[in-house]
Amino acid sequence: MRAASLVLLVGLTTLILPTACVDLLETPLTQRVNVIVVDGTLTNLNEDQKIHINRAKSDSLTGRFGSLPITKARVEVVVDSTQILVFTETDTAGAYRSPAGFRAQPGHAYQLRFTLSDGTQYRSTTEVMVPVPAIDRVHTKFNPASLPATLGDGTINQYRGAHEITIDFQDPANQHNYYRWDWLLWEKQDWCRTCINNEYVIALLDRNPPIIIEDCYGQKVDNGYFVSDYQCRTQCWEILRNYTTNVFDDVYSNGGQILGRSVAQIPFYQQNGCLVQLRQSSLTKAAYQYYRTVEEQTQNNGGVATTPPTGLVGNIRNVANEHESVIGYFTASSVSVALDWIDRKDATGRPPGLFIALNNRPPSQPFNTGGYGSKDYPTATCVPSDGRTPNKPLGWRD
Repeated sequence: MRAASLVLLVGLTTLILPTACVDLLETPLTQRVNVIVVDGTLTNLNEDQKIHINRAKSDSLTGRFGSLPITKARVEVVVDSTQILVFTETDTAGAYRSPAGFRAQPGHAYQLRFTLSDGTQYRSTTEVMVPVPAIDRVHTKFNPASLPATLGDGTINQYRGAHEITIDFQDPANQHNYYRWDWLLWEKQDWCRTCINNEYVIALLDRNPPIIIEDCYGQKVDNGYFVSDYQCRTQCWEILRNYTTNVFDDVYSNGGQILGRSVAQIPFYQQNGCLVQLRQSSLTKAAYQYYRTVEEQTQNNGGVATTPPTGLVGNIRNVANEHESVIGYFTASSVSVALDWIDRKDATGRPPGLFIALNNRPPSQPFNTGGYGSKDYPTATCVPSDGRTPNKPLGWRD
């Protein structure tokens, strides 16, 4: 799983989606797809505020689809139509980070502006952040048949067990509220690097001061295609995010207590315990309509890997060409957070193991004459990224 960015899916037939309150992209396979995809939600939390900008492209002959990060763009967020915040490019291509210490605040208005290296300018509509109530209670229960019996490609799902999480909260009275729920999952990771057709090498460069380089290096063409997986040298955690969209309009429950709202299914990846961060977010009406359309067009196929949402045209436009389709939505959401430690002691059945769940194969250890941790079988560093961290998560229980 990866981050829940909205991704354009190009199928074997024309992509035709029902009419909704947002624009939908209809692209025949014979037409070349070349669209910008934006993933950007500002929050009030003490966390990195990032905007991801990519370009989705397909080959008009083969239909093959790929995504390329857009680099060297000038990315700005305008606050209350006056203050301009410049987002800087990060080490992750296509990701742009806010100034240090910035947090969005309820009641304030935010607009995304960015300019590509060729001078093309884009603007979003203005989004006003709405407050969100706190999560009062969290309920977690294991269900051995929680996930669907078949996956999206029709194959049988061998691992259906998952912990189902529901929450209770008080909906504010005398105001119309729109909600969205997401989750972050931390799983203990034992394998930190995979090398394809080469090996993991730790080298000391003769510099002043000396520099240690660790990377996949070399190539063995005589053995053909092969992979080598390397275990983590230190503690490491995989960070997983939900792909599904879960939104709610309080029109029929305004001011009432919301009980047992389903917000997450955490697959039974491994026997180890795991930590879940539940995120209850506020939405504007326009953002709700967008994500509701996404929710209607997608289904949770279950299993240990799900299909990302279909990409829809959102609230971002080319300043000089309003007919250009831009996928994704920029918004600002207040977020209420609750942490849930799942020890998995109530789980039944046998999990696949995290590595197999994420890679659909068992780890392949390289041939060596030394043994674990020797120079002939090096261990790999846990490199920090959006999907992995060597830092113990707050709330983790050993």
